Amino acid sequence: MSSGQLRKHEQFHSRFLRNQRDLIVYAPPGYAEQPLRHFPVLYLHDGQNLFDGATSFIPGQDWHVGQTADQCIHAGKVEPLIIVGMYNTKARIREYTPTHVPKLGGGRADRYAKFLLEEVKPFIDREYRTLTGSQYNGIGGSSLGGLVSLYLGLKHSRIFGKIAALSPSVWWNQLVIHRFAQMATVEARPRIWLDIGTREGPRIVRDVEKFRDVLLEKGWKLGQDLHYERVEGAEHNEAAWAQRVGPFLQFLYPSR
Repeated sequence: MSSGQLRKHEQFHSRFLRNQRDLIVYAPPGYAEQPLRHFPVLYLHDGQNLFDGATSFIPGQDWHVGQTADQCIHAGKVEPLIIVGMYNTKARIREYTPTHVPKLGGGRADRYAKFLLEEVKPFIDREYRTLTGSQYNGIGGSSLGGLVSLYLGLKHSRIFGKIAALSPSVWWNQLVIHRFAQMATVEARPRIWLDIGTREGPRIVRDVEKFRDVLLEKGWKLGQDLHYERVEGAEHNEAAWAQRVGPFLQFLYPSR
């Protein structure tokens, strides 16, 4: 069976954010050989950390998304899917956070949502053979990328039916994402992967587990539409998150 193929779209411009970034797109094994088939899509933040250690934040440390997706698809554990990596920019903190904090800045996540929903997604749907229902579209990331995935995934649940939140920065602005989730009217509960490493700090672990409890109170059920994992010995870095790519793909995009 063939391997997935990567294609880079350089300097993709956003009129909403007034900047540009690269998009890197993984087309799964069989994409070229099955020209009539359409595929689900996963949108991931911090795109430069996903496929290539040469472009990642910590040189040599990436998520190995391409290799892992290939292995899971070949093994029949994950359905073939398109994965879109959206590079971050110097405005990462502003774009990945829902509210402004005086000392840290932030608060442009809704504008980032316009970039994703009105610019990136239509482009991907034109350029690639995608399935467009919410049950086929997911959003994910780690750290602040996990925070913005939870925020946008819950706010736009008619578009995103799957969320991967790895070590999400739920601490932002005194747990604002907890309050948002408690008050949000979620039209359709997305399937959520939520995790945290035990070596990220006891307070961080506690805050993520409180967020898990908010989801349970809202009606999510562990083992059904919510997977929570406390990863023993895991730190807050690309090497740790790389170990969770296969498991979260299997939970969110199981082979049908």
